[in-house]
This record gives sequence, structure tokens and C-alpha cells, in this order.
Amino acid sequence: MTVKTSDLCDQYPETIRVLTPMFHDFGGKNDFEGRAFTLKCFEDNSRIKEISSLPGQGRVLVVDGGGSDRFALFGDVIAEDLVKNGWGGVLIYGYIRDKAALRDMPIAIKALGTSPRKTVKRNEGQIGITLNFAGHSIADGDQLYGDDDGVVLLNEPRLN
Repeated sequence: MTVKTSDLCDQYPETIRVLTPMFHDFGGKNDFEGRAFTLKCFEDNSRIKEISSLPGQGRVLVVDGGGSDRFALFGDVIAEDLVKNGWGGVLIYGYIRDKAALRDMPIAIKALGTSPRKTVKRNEGQIGITLNFAGHSIADGDQLYGDDDGVVLLNEPRLN
């Protein structure tokens, strides 16, 4: 990513939306830029696994897991699929596992923390809906930028 979130905040102070700084970096990259692909699921990563096999086209997978720390919604197997299928990054309002393996993968992964327990499988989850966490609504297709300074949403022309 060539655009820094701090530069976007300077360029678009009236329209930029800055997510509450609650996310930690777990991937081999810390930055992403792309359109949101939204998913809401609670303690069940069936839909995340399903989506990971789709062509990412540089999009950012945004998951609202309700902030639950009881189960990890994401790990090394799903991350490998996302890398292989061209996803630009992952933002999870929830927890991940396989931290050591994820840090070597060429994808940005931002989540609340780690938990070793895998999820239950109920094939539940809602795809393409507007999510509400970190102080903002995130709609499917919103433009996201993330780096070491945080995550922002900006549905304006890109900074050159």
C-alpha cells in the first residue's frame, strides 16, 4: 500500500471515518487497501471458510464476530486460502489463532486478539450486510485502508 492512513486523514478530514483503535496486527503485512466484503457470524467460521475459496480481487474481508473471545474465527488454513485467492486483507471484530504461522503469511490480518479454540460449525452467517463495530457502520463495498496507524473508511477518490 502506498497511501498512509495518516495522509488520508489529513487530505479528507471531513469525510474520513476512523475506526476505534482496538485491532492488533497478526499477518506478515500490516497494511491493506481494498473494498470491503462483509460477513457477520458469531462463534461459527463456516461462512469465512466458504468465502476464503472465492476470488478476492484485492478486497478486504471484514468480519463481525461480535467481539467474542471464546472461539477463534480465523487461522492459518483460511489465511492460506485467502492469500492463494488474491484477498487484500482481513479485518476481524473477533479473535484469531495460529498467530505464529500467520505472521509469515503475505497478508494483513487485523483482529482483537488470539484464542486457541476453534469454532463450532453451524453453517451460519450473513454475507454482504452492513456491519456495526469500532464506532462505525461498514457496508459491503466500502473502501478500507489499514496500516500501522489504524483502519479508516473513505468512499472518496484515492489520494494520489
